Amino acid sequence: MFLNPLSTFSLRSSLRFRLPRAFSTTRRVSKAKTLPSADASRPFVKIVEVGPRDGLQNEKTLIPAAVKISLINQLTDAGLPVVEATSFVSPKWVPQMGDAKQVMAGITRSPNVSYPVLTPNTKGLEAAIAAGAEEVAIFGAASESFSQKNINCSIAESIQEQAGLRVRGYVSCVVGCPYEGKIDPQAVADVAGRLAALGCYEISLGDTIGVGRPSEIRAMIEAVSKTVPVEKLAIHCHDTYGQALANIYASLEAGIRVVDSSVAGLGGCPYAKGATGNVATEDVLAGIGQWISNELGRPTGSRVGRALLAKK
Repeated sequence: MFLNPLSTFSLRSSLRFRLPRAFSTTRRVSKAKTLPSADASRPFVKIVEVGPRDGLQNEKTLIPAAVKISLINQLTDAGLPVVEATSFVSPKWVPQMGDAKQVMAGITRSPNVSYPVLTPNTKGLEAAIAAGAEEVAIFGAASESFSQKNINCSIAESIQEQAGLRVRGYVSCVVGCPYEGKIDPQAVADVAGRLAALGCYEISLGDTIGVGRPSEIRAMIEAVSKTVPVEKLAIHCHDTYGQALANIYASLEAGIRVVDSSVAGLGGCPYAKGATGNVATEDVLAGIGQWISNELGRPTGSRVGRALLAKK
């Protein structure tokens, strides 16, 4: 899903939902207002859907593989370009992901969609390859103690495993850690740099426990972008304190054009007590539409967006 923050927000052009005509009407503008901080050469925002993996992993009731498969297929049909499918992690640590092989075998893959899977260690990587994964995600954390507890291996081990596949990197705890507290932006830059050196095509910066504020997010991105080009960065926000959308706006202003989100705001973190779900994909769509409409000095033309934002 690619959204254009420099032109009028359009559900019809950015989604392939079969919506009633009243909900798919768009307006054209002859000239969009260019934001001082926006990169006109990169006018589109890509949405990376993480619901099937990051969203469901913390659910205590085991969800049937058939339901997960259906969810992934429906997200594919909605037009999302990236759907994070599952995680090849030990069922002992994350029981919800114990059916990863079955899920990968059951989904209907679109040639235009990427289905990355999380591989926290060598065993998970081998299982993902055997299951036909074409893209994997690896984790590093700006907090060493979180990395140890989250994937049961050190930062160094967690970023050394790759086998010629397309690799996406994650940096967790970019502004705060449940074990170490506030995180130095330079620590985030160091881990992101190591992931980039391994060949990760994209590095997602995660506010894993949702404690970040826009000023902290901007400072962190500024530090990381001195090591890794902002074109290779994504933002991943949890909404523990209701700051996820504000933090995403700050990221857009800082030049980031890839946003991770989770359908229905599903998610949390099994190793971060009290952390709530990921920012909802639906809210990101409405929020970005409201953002560009504000910049253009007009109300949003999306009825869905108006309905969602009226409740806030």
